[in-house]
Amino acid sequence: MQTGVLRVLRATAASWWRHKELRRTGQTGQAQRLERQTVLRDLGYLRQAATLPNAHVICGEGGTFLHLGWTTVSTFAPIECFPLATLAVARGTPFIDIRPVTDVIVFANLPRVTRDGSADPEPWGPGRSVSLTTYIDMVEALGARIANDPRLCQSI
Repeated sequence: MQTGVLRVLRATAASWWRHKELRRTGQTGQAQRLERQTVLRDLGYLRQAATLPNAHVICGEGGTFLHLGWTTVSTFAPIECFPLATLAVARGTPFIDIRPVTDVIVFANLPRVTRDGSADPEPWGPGRSVSLTTYIDMVEALGARIANDPRLCQSI
């Protein structure tokens, strides 16, 4: 793992209000343990983002979400304020920026991305799901911007 990634994760963990409060009250050891746990958890998320077939980051007016199959990590902030998602995108995780999408009704009715990379034999009705590349085709048609597009890798 690059030292720059670790540096960002450590700084993020140390800046969390709970860890700052522990340090302020003299519980430095407890703060360090919690910060270490946070960094290890976030490293696990980055590893998952790099290896899972349908992992992606999506950013909209409601915040930023790092989707990792059965796990989602989120914040109400834009991607620029979510270091974990920014690191995942910098390391190659597909990024879907839905902020330019204006038709929120159509967007809300899109199927979800499959959690485990498998194809849904019946991609209609409630609970329907599609592959990440199919989902990207759908949101791009609505005006979303895509970075680290996995469709480009498949066509080569």
